[in-house]
Amino acid sequence: MIDNKKAGNPAALLPIGVFIVLYLGLGILFEYVLKIPMGFYQIPIVVVFLVALLVACLQNKKLPFDDKAVLMGKGIGDKNIVYMLLIFLEAGIFVGVAGRSSAESVAYFMLSVVPAQFSVAVLFVVSCFISLAMGTSVGTITLITPIAVPVAAASGFSLPLCVASVVGGAMFGDNLSFISDTTIAATNGQGCEMKDKFRENFKIALPAAIVTVVVILVLSISTYSGSAVNRPYDLLQTVPYLLVLICGIVGVNVFVVLLIGIVSAAVIMLATGAIAPTNLLSAMGGGASGMFETAMVAILVSAICALIRENGGFEAILSWITRVFKGKKGGQLGIGLLVGIMDIATANNTVAIVMANPIAKEMSDTYGIAPRKTASLLDTFSCVFQGIIPYGAQMLVAISAASELGYSITAFDIIPFLFYPFLLLISSLVFIFAVKDK
Repeated sequence: MIDNKKAGNPAALLPIGVFIVLYLGLGILFEYVLKIPMGFYQIPIVVVFLVALLVACLQNKKLPFDDKAVLMGKGIGDKNIVYMLLIFLEAGIFVGVAGRSSAESVAYFMLSVVPAQFSVAVLFVVSCFISLAMGTSVGTITLITPIAVPVAAASGFSLPLCVASVVGGAMFGDNLSFISDTTIAATNGQGCEMKDKFRENFKIALPAAIVTVVVILVLSISTYSGSAVNRPYDLLQTVPYLLVLICGIVGVNVFVVLLIGIVSAAVIMLATGAIAPTNLLSAMGGGASGMFETAMVAILVSAICALIRENGGFEAILSWITRVFKGKKGGQLGIGLLVGIMDIATANNTVAIVMANPIAKEMSDTYGIAPRKTASLLDTFSCVFQGIIPYGAQMLVAISAASELGYSITAFDIIPFLFYPFLLLISSLVFIFAVKDK
């Protein structure tokens, strides 16, 4: 029978260790030893998680496999996991329908109305808006970096500065968006409302974003030596993003928000001729398919964590954390470091949050931290580390996009200009230690 009274057992964490060693080890081998482009993303993460699940199943031989299957089923069948999976798919459909041209319209409209010497700040603000509306930092970087390159060439601004501004803005929206998979994972994992997590996050992210804009403007004004970038745009195509953003902020149910976004995007994209009627369903299918790996990771991690919890792994982590981090503020820092370490190991902030969620949930109960605060910490710290690591998808996609346009740039060229992630970390620490909890 399943025993609900568990003692701390560090050996139960072996599946996580196996995953980290395989994924991080193979990633470093592919990316830096074998020099395979996008090496970390050549590794089938679902397969690595399956190996970790096999290790978890082989542990605790006193527990029959049928009981282990029951535990895994309960973990996967948790209502928060079900909500997460459905929202992932719906968000994917929205992005698939809204497409690339809508995001480009936002960018080129802003560049057309703002003086050219402020164009780098525009790139940051546009990236903030696009990622906030689309819910994807990688998608934003893919769309806006090809715009940042000609901006750098025409204006005389440093290419690393322009690309770093896009990456920083993309992480702003990734952290805050109502349809970001990180937000979905953090809020559902902690059982809090998205609007509450947004409000908690916003007061941390906004000061970092404002200071970033000021820093970029100071650098831009002193280095501008070129001209503006003018391209055609269609303002009507920005409406779906605006609707999603506004409805999310006012607190409309996330399923309704995404449905509004999908319907409005479909109508507008068809009306403007941006997509053919015969291609609409395939665009929806493509968007949903883009979420399949993320959904499968959530399923596998839920099963692994159910077994780790049963075997006493979470109790072992909590015991160590409560010895090292004292008090409520120490607990908040512990949650931030926990998800940060997971992100460094996995190079994927959504996976890091999904893995850290159940441990963070127990930590929040132990330290008396509100669910909205825990969700905010998970999302914020994962985005800080994801925006900085040189082998993350965001950095690699930015480098690849610039390379496709004939410009050579490295992660270490970009990192010194990643003002927003570093300022977000500072802002987070200030709010943990200097701001009194209400």
